[in-house]
Amino acid sequence: MIIITAVLAIALFMYSVSIFLYLYRILKGPTTSDKVVALDSIGMNLVAIVALLSMLLDTSAYLDVILLIALLAFIGTVSFAKFVEKGKVIERERDN
Repeated sequence: MIIITAVLAIALFMYSVSIFLYLYRILKGPTTSDKVVALDSIGMNLVAIVALLSMLLDTSAYLDVILLIALLAFIGTVSFAKFVEKGKVIERERDN
């Protein structure tokens, strides 16, 4: 049991370090696509961190939080991709 706890703690630390590296990529990324990919990766790393915390604390209370973070990360990625492609996120076209 101590070995599993140690492995989970090490994985938690590694995911935290990778989030800081992705933050650097967001700040210094040469293109907008690099920044969008880094932002999506941060969202997925947050999902992994919350899942690891859930396993470390031996509770299932964080599963709704995991679902919410994953959903928000997906919506954010789709919005950024649409903005990069068309220049606006919400299109308001009416047939009047």
